[in-house]
Amino acid sequence: MKIACLIGEIELTGELGRWRPAAARETVEPGLELIRLDLECPEPETPPRLTVEWRMPLVDMHFLWQPNGAFVRKIPADWCAPLNSDLATSAPVLLLGSQSGENRLLFAVSEAMRPVRFKAGVHEESCEVICSVELFSRPEAPISSYHAELRLDFRPLFYADAIRDAFAWFAAFPEYVAAAVPPAAYEPFYSSWYSYHQELFAPELERECALAAQYGMKGLIVDDGWQTDDNRRGYAYCGDWEISKRRFPDMRAHVERIHRLGMKYLVWFSVPFVGDRSRNRERFRDKVLYRIPALETAVLDPRFPEVREFLISTYVKTLREWDIDGFKLDFIDSFRFEGEDPAIRENYAGRDFKSLPEAVNRLLSETRSRLERIRPGILIEFRQSYIGPAVRKYGNLFRAGDCPGDILSNRLSTIDLRLSSGNTAVHSDMLEWSARDTAENAALQLLNVIFSVPQISVRLAAIPEEHRNMLKFWLGFMRVHWEVLLFGKLTPYHPELNYPLVVAETDAETVIAVYGAGTEVRVPGRPGTCCWIVNGSGADQLLLDLPLPAREAVRFDATGRRISGAPLAAGLSRIPFSKSGLLELRF
Repeated sequence: MKIACLIGEIELTGELGRWRPAAARETVEPGLELIRLDLECPEPETPPRLTVEWRMPLVDMHFLWQPNGAFVRKIPADWCAPLNSDLATSAPVLLLGSQSGENRLLFAVSEAMRPVRFKAGVHEESCEVICSVELFSRPEAPISSYHAELRLDFRPLFYADAIRDAFAWFAAFPEYVAAAVPPAAYEPFYSSWYSYHQELFAPELERECALAAQYGMKGLIVDDGWQTDDNRRGYAYCGDWEISKRRFPDMRAHVERIHRLGMKYLVWFSVPFVGDRSRNRERFRDKVLYRIPALETAVLDPRFPEVREFLISTYVKTLREWDIDGFKLDFIDSFRFEGEDPAIRENYAGRDFKSLPEAVNRLLSETRSRLERIRPGILIEFRQSYIGPAVRKYGNLFRAGDCPGDILSNRLSTIDLRLSSGNTAVHSDMLEWSARDTAENAALQLLNVIFSVPQISVRLAAIPEEHRNMLKFWLGFMRVHWEVLLFGKLTPYHPELNYPLVVAETDAETVIAVYGAGTEVRVPGRPGTCCWIVNGSGADQLLLDLPLPAREAVRFDATGRRISGAPLAAGLSRIPFSKSGLLELRF
């Protein structure tokens, strides 16, 4: 089947058998098209593997953006492996952009639950980009009808605006309506993971939180370790979800002491895991998808109703008994198949769903619903890469993937998440740094995630005074300017260069973060406005272009010490700028 579109033809191929395809095209506005695809079968059958493909000349295309792109921004060859998405992995969105930052092609597929394979690659012989979307690349449970939409955007928008439009399109589907985000989701958190790992004890955490509260942190995430006396990593003891009495003798009283500090309390669960040394391993022996020998755990199959009920009732019991405020629900992306679906050889015995994505959807939807009934505004954190349109229904915090001590990965992940997550709160991966490092280098951990909500994971009692001053100064800045940093219009320039310049602005103020040494900073100054420039470049000077004189220019070093306040003339100039410092400009 061939479908006409702006760029010529889109071809649909596959072994359709008894399936009847139909397609319709709609021009939403100049440069924006929707292709609607429908499949019908007389009775339920496993849907056929389908490929939708089109090509276009490689003209003014210089980078590729996709939700989990991180350091990979290149346009690959057409023989390279495709990207993958499903309910718990990324999102089926891809953009090709120009060096000027304009969109040249963005395509998105409405299927954010089932697996999708998609790519755009250069065909060497013709210097064309061949784009493809593959549906039902893995065996699916039998169905009798199917609908999907392909959104093609050729409008010459700034690439970030095109991405935001695509994710707003997803959010308009009834099945992808995002969960409400309570104000607490936008507050800085302290996380126990990097600082304590599995060596958790209530008294130490309480002392640490007493310090964290002084810096303005409003929540604690207690990670892995609360449920076991073992501290060798791994997940062998997950699955029973009983508190370690040695570590937390009275959990409810401990939570209450954290609450008295003005902090929320979140607890970690590795949702799919039932460890090899847990008592529940035998109970669920025949209700798993596969084993992970290296982690000493198996992955539960949520298509069994008793598995879903066990997990949900565990969270409900935890919420009621400990009076916590939320959950860090981890490893959702482990709900997948490793090899053949074990249900096929068992003819789906005992399972009330044949489709794994539908069962995960039911598990997470019911989890949120039942927890919300007990505590409206419940906080639920998910970690990259399960950050797609479907997952926004269940969680209100999306955290960058693990990147301990890596400022560049954290910056790329948080900016990418800001573009794709709507109003869902975007959190950094936990920030850690060495107490032996300089305050300027330690500050880079914060400056590189300044357009997200920071999670701090250093032992606060062990850092030197300069670090404490730095942390107080920058968390204070983020607290005062949270509206522009988290809700202002975000303009991240040059994704192909790892976002060397990022701007957030409201009508009243602008924050510009500079990450590339020697980057020219053009300030959009207007009389009566204020601009803050953050130096995350590692350099000790700034190339500044002012449209009008700044009546006040105040410099601060990384720890908040005020340096000077002399006015600056209009035009291009090179000025001294403290490493990891701040420049305040008033016009």
